[in-house]
Amino acid sequence: MQEVVLVIHLILAVTIIGLVLLQRSSGGGLGIGSSGGLGDFASARGAANALSKTTMILAFCFFGTSISLAVIAKHQGGGSGLLSDYKAEAPVMPAAPGTETPAETLATPAANEAAPAAPAIPEPPVSTE
Repeated sequence: MQEVVLVIHLILAVTIIGLVLLQRSSGGGLGIGSSGGLGDFASARGAANALSKTTMILAFCFFGTSISLAVIAKHQGGGSGLLSDYKAEAPVMPAAPGTETPAETLATPAANEAAPAAPAIPEPPVSTE
């Protein structure tokens, strides 16, 4: 399914690029092509409207396929990219014999030491009034 949507997405992208390049710029650019160039095919206004509408429809379809690809990637876990094998975890290094890491020292007391007792909380004095 993802491959089909991706092919449609790429076809839409190439088609949109072609349509945008076919359209005449509204500012006239550098003054090049101010004669129209359409000949007897259609009026300049009709052709511009058709190209604009077609570009707009294809742009909406492009956004739709973009969202579809994002949803498909989310449901599949996103494991199809170039960095899918990359793991951001730091490598685990074995400790040297006879040494403990600071986390192990803090987490568990040594075998021959007893855990410290909780401090006793004194009771408040009782008034005899």
